[in-house]
Amino acid sequence: MRTHSRRSLLGAGMAAAGSGLLTSTGAAALDAMNGKHHSHRKPPPPGSHDGHGSDGSHSAPSNYVSPDGPEVMAAERKRGTGPVRRFAMTADQVEFDFGGAVVNTWAYGNRLPGKEIRVTAGDRVAVTLHNRLPESTTVHWHGVQIRNDMDGSPSITQRSVKAGASYDYTFAVDTPGTYWLHPHVGVQLDRGLYAPLIVDDPREPLSYDHEWVVMIDDWLDGVDGMTPDAMLAELNKNKPGGAGGHDDMQSSGNRAAAAAVARMRRRARHRMTDDPSDSVEHPFHLMNGQVARDRETFRAKPGDRIRIRLINAAAGTAYRVALGGHNMTVTHIDGYPVKHKSTDSLLIAMGERFDVLVTAKDGVFPLTALSAGSNNQTAQALLRTGDGEAPDEKIRPTELRSGGLSADKFKAASSVRLSDRDPDRTIKMDLTGNMEDWDWGINGKAYSASARYPVRQGERVRISFHNTTTMWHPMHLHGHTFALPDGGPRKDTTIVLPDQEVSVDFDADNPGLWMVHCHNVYHSESGMMTVMGYKLHD
Repeated sequence: MRTHSRRSLLGAGMAAAGSGLLTSTGAAALDAMNGKHHSHRKPPPPGSHDGHGSDGSHSAPSNYVSPDGPEVMAAERKRGTGPVRRFAMTADQVEFDFGGAVVNTWAYGNRLPGKEIRVTAGDRVAVTLHNRLPESTTVHWHGVQIRNDMDGSPSITQRSVKAGASYDYTFAVDTPGTYWLHPHVGVQLDRGLYAPLIVDDPREPLSYDHEWVVMIDDWLDGVDGMTPDAMLAELNKNKPGGAGGHDDMQSSGNRAAAAAVARMRRRARHRMTDDPSDSVEHPFHLMNGQVARDRETFRAKPGDRIRIRLINAAAGTAYRVALGGHNMTVTHIDGYPVKHKSTDSLLIAMGERFDVLVTAKDGVFPLTALSAGSNNQTAQALLRTGDGEAPDEKIRPTELRSGGLSADKFKAASSVRLSDRDPDRTIKMDLTGNMEDWDWGINGKAYSASARYPVRQGERVRISFHNTTTMWHPMHLHGHTFALPDGGPRKDTTIVLPDQEVSVDFDADNPGLWMVHCHNVYHSESGMMTVMGYKLHD
């Protein structure tokens, strides 16, 4: 286990083993990418469980498309047979120094965030994951319309990658945009296991001088001995089958988790229903792996046009984001183009991404992410284009006062709008549960790997999310993008406010078994998660 200080975190990590190295075409090449040189590599049939607390004791229905079925392979071939881009990444135990606070955690390649994976639309991606963690893990490619058996959903699309083992993820990418990757096992997301995945547009319509990829995160792992697993156990301890009474209360991590949960529940009793406050207390908030007192500096020249790709990788915190002294022109949301709109600040939920353009002024300016919950904490980086003293790390740009535009205030670009069509199928999903009982679910039921919401290939599907709780829920659909109502953006993650209903439409064009869940990881891992499956027959 190594200790890394400040920007030394950004050493070698997720390294490209080649750069466009292999070119091959056709079904034979696709099948060759599915080689068996890792003995555990082939996904199990649906219902073969090894994640999310499942023990493999029951089987899934047999009349659904299998994650590695011929329908999945046919859809993958349609995405193209471009050059293969090869990468390797290692999930390992590390120590990070957050401005003097040293924490033990997990990360990809001893970096925070993990090293960016960058490819071009039309490429095929081959990533070998080496698991050096003490437990099993997977990788989920958030927002990518991926082939189903590469989605990284344990117990649904693959067996988790065991400690000490390796796994090959191979898939084609045909849609440019800002995406990211993270595990989908338990609450591993609330450690340091995340990295950006950027898919460049070979016909990029935007003009800019620089690009700045910014990942925002909330952090508790290793602080006062706390871990995400201790926090999850504390939240669920009074539920049937939960952690009981936390017998090991001598653990400093358990004591810290218990105190944090008590504070969270006291706040919940008094907060406003329109407050998206993070349900779990996170002592630190990071921007590109650094706390505000040790913030990253991005350098440019006055007048430069900068594309900033903003990614909220937090486990439980929405952020209001602003660049001091500047307006931002929003060009893309969740990877898809929108009609350009200027704003002084944005509201970004967990899992969402916003691409913005700014024209840099002369000076030093804080890029600030203010937690939208009652903790009122910030993550920060600096844009420096000239001489001058950096602003105080505690500064709150005046641009944050507007509260920030959320994604539903934008319209999809005409090139990506769904065609006008009535839904063939509507799926009703009531988001249920409360902070006291921590009984999160969908339609009153906690997650079961064998449950299915059926759809059919070629259907226009509407999901109607109704939030019956007092918390915000950013709902994420794997393997697809949906359209918000009235010509709204194409997205894969959408905020559903308390006591509100949001209906989203998508075309069922990517067969398989797909997760639908809240992207607050403590909600999803406590039950607010389900599976949408493509039917083979009635």
